[in-house]
Amino acid sequence: MQHQDLGRQLEELMDREAIRECMHRYCRGIDRQDEAALRSAYWPDAVDCHGPYRGSATGFIDWALKKLAADGERSIHNITNMSITLAGAQAGVETYFLALQRDRDAQGVAREIFLAGRYVDCFEKRGGEWRIAKRTVVYDWLHHLDAPSMSEAELFGPMRQPRGGLCNSDPIYTLLQSLGG
Repeated sequence: MQHQDLGRQLEELMDREAIRECMHRYCRGIDRQDEAALRSAYWPDAVDCHGPYRGSATGFIDWALKKLAADGERSIHNITNMSITLAGAQAGVETYFLALQRDRDAQGVAREIFLAGRYVDCFEKRGGEWRIAKRTVVYDWLHHLDAPSMSEAELFGPMRQPRGGLCNSDPIYTLLQSLGG
């Protein structure tokens, strides 16, 4: 019986590490504009709700790479706290991120934005591999370094939704409930 428990624990640790590595590939992919790394983080049929983008993960990658090539000078994504709730071949994963991005506004003026939020992901394990099946980016805090006096309504607007909420109103609880957690 103990060998079965150890085997299950080892598999759970390996699953958690595979999920962490997938998140690291995503960050490297988005920051380096590495299309192969980005595509390897998502299942081909995955969906992504990412700021103003809502649709397939394939479409998100195409949209993001085009936007970054056009006006994204630099970005860096750091992931911090990660909570992984395993549920068979699915996992609810909440990953906090800090991102510093430099891009251009509608008038072409360079700007720097500091974002803090969370990736709320449903991961699926298929053929022994973990990847993102559904992502919702939740925005908890942001700051325009070039316009520090902007109001929260101006900062978040329709582009940075959903915003984080308290307890059951936050998107992570919807995901965990769908997994039976």
